[in-house]
Amino acid sequence: MQPSRWGARRVEIVATEIADVKLVRPRRHGDDRGFFSEVYRTDVFREAGLPVHWVQDNHSLSGSTGTVRGLHFQTPPFAQDKLVRVVRGAVLDIAVDLRRSSPTYGRFVSQELSAENWLQLFVPKGFAHGFCTLTSDAEVLYKVTEYYAPEHDGGVAWDDPELAIAWPVAPEQAILSGKDRNLPRLADLEAPFE
Repeated sequence: MQPSRWGARRVEIVATEIADVKLVRPRRHGDDRGFFSEVYRTDVFREAGLPVHWVQDNHSLSGSTGTVRGLHFQTPPFAQDKLVRVVRGAVLDIAVDLRRSSPTYGRFVSQELSAENWLQLFVPKGFAHGFCTLTSDAEVLYKVTEYYAPEHDGGVAWDDPELAIAWPVAPEQAILSGKDRNLPRLADLEAPFE
């Protein structure tokens, strides 16, 4: 049996409404002991034309429902592809297209990721990424293809009316970092991606 066929039965990769953002569906195989799941396979990602060179794994915990992290990106040459999943709780995950020449510039993909649905979101370079917690004690894991480079850190305002994201929390109730409260709107951003 060929490895790609074997892998495709365990990890499925499908396009979202913005084709470059992918929904990744690992299979879970369970019995009375619990479950087993292959959450990432290089051969399946390579076959789908996606990055396979991950350099850093990140893990965040957000204690309260309504915590917003984002919308973040890193500028070239440290732009990051991300593979995002939730291992406890649930989040509404968002990827906003910031590629100036893209027909979907300024549009976004919205996907609930949870420990229950076991979905992952692949967010390519050229997108801002963020999420809002739908539960308390939400834990998010994500792989990236470039190391964190603070001097290349950027973002766009999570509540920018031009983006019109239907966040599950009112602006006055959202829990944000000081940095995230002061990110520029899309109209004021010099998007660094072609």
